[in-house]
Amino acid sequence: MSFSDDELNRYARQIVLPDLGGAGQARLARGSVGIVGAGGIGSPAIQYLAAAGIGRLVLIDDDRVETSNLQRQTIFATSDEGAGKAAAAAAAVARLNPHVTVEARHDRLTADNARALLADVDVILDGSDSFATRLAVSNASVSLRLPLVSASVAQFEGQLGVYRGWQGDQPCYRCLVGDPIDEPGRSCAEAGVLGAVAGVMGSLAAAETIRALAPFGSDPVGSLLIVDVAMFRFKTLKLPKDPTCSGCSGVISTR
Repeated sequence: MSFSDDELNRYARQIVLPDLGGAGQARLARGSVGIVGAGGIGSPAIQYLAAAGIGRLVLIDDDRVETSNLQRQTIFATSDEGAGKAAAAAAAVARLNPHVTVEARHDRLTADNARALLADVDVILDGSDSFATRLAVSNASVSLRLPLVSASVAQFEGQLGVYRGWQGDQPCYRCLVGDPIDEPGRSCAEAGVLGAVAGVMGSLAAAETIRALAPFGSDPVGSLLIVDVAMFRFKTLKLPKDPTCSGCSGVISTR
């Protein structure tokens, strides 16, 4: 795959990385990522993935930009208030990198439409804020055999995992959380969130999405990264596969 002079200059600091190089950059350019949620996590992730030269981004979010979003959703400006998040984020991507194809899907992802919305991507990045959406994304990831990068944030803490639950020895997201039900008190509006923590988790999620497309370093699948900014602490836990999980038990594939 050949790059224009502008692309070579734009991605020079990535191409020079020994574990990425021109071949890795070409894989990114051919790659397609479905991003569920253009909020606190999705916002910085979208920016870094676009800047990195991912060939195609599919942005899925049915919300509109509100004033309270601007404290952490850095892809938006005050002038975007009232606009659909997916469309506003797509416009920001177009301004950032003309070499990236971006699609805005103003849809609420549900168990009924998850497969259709995500069927044409290579990797899923989930930064949504409800368990109903996250579980639907997890099921679609297993069903479609697509790597899932899942990040969440609350107050001063964040979690990040990479899931390939269709593989016989690897967990899916549902193996971690079970079958929880959303509660009003779980939202950012009630619990609060430090905007910079969302930025950290969105950036880490973008890095893992890049790794999923152009592998480098150690494979993080099956591990959970926990970030505690209040205590200045990062830790990693190993996640077992739940043999009774309703999302991935009985699935046998090494793809």
